[in-house]
Amino acid sequence: MKRFVAAAVAVAATAALGSPARAGSAPPGDPVEGKHLFHTICILCHTDIKGRNKVGPSLYGVVGRHSGIEPGYNYSEANIKSGIVWTPDVLFKYIEHPQKIVPGTKMGYPGQPDPQKRADIIAYLETLK
Repeated sequence: MKRFVAAAVAVAATAALGSPARAGSAPPGDPVEGKHLFHTICILCHTDIKGRNKVGPSLYGVVGRHSGIEPGYNYSEANIKSGIVWTPDVLFKYIEHPQKIVPGTKMGYPGQPDPQKRADIIAYLETLK
């Protein structure tokens, strides 16, 4: 049964992500504005400090990281089994509607519909290395 659930989650995540975003599908992001948005919206559940988790995992180094591997965070099985790598394109789609991309995620955030705000947040996340 666990294998079936894991396979279903991976298929759902792949279908929700669709084909890779075309170049230019996300607007250019502003990391300064993204930092402001992060500290206004995301900070409620996440940190930008390496190794410090809250209700959600630390987002330090998230860009390029595989889903479900931040040490010390208790991920949902859906995130662990999703097979997702958090590229900017994937994050752009995920932040818009997390539950659509990873059904069963613990992330209760309903999503950010504004593409510019998503791009700005991701631009900031890319600086966290």
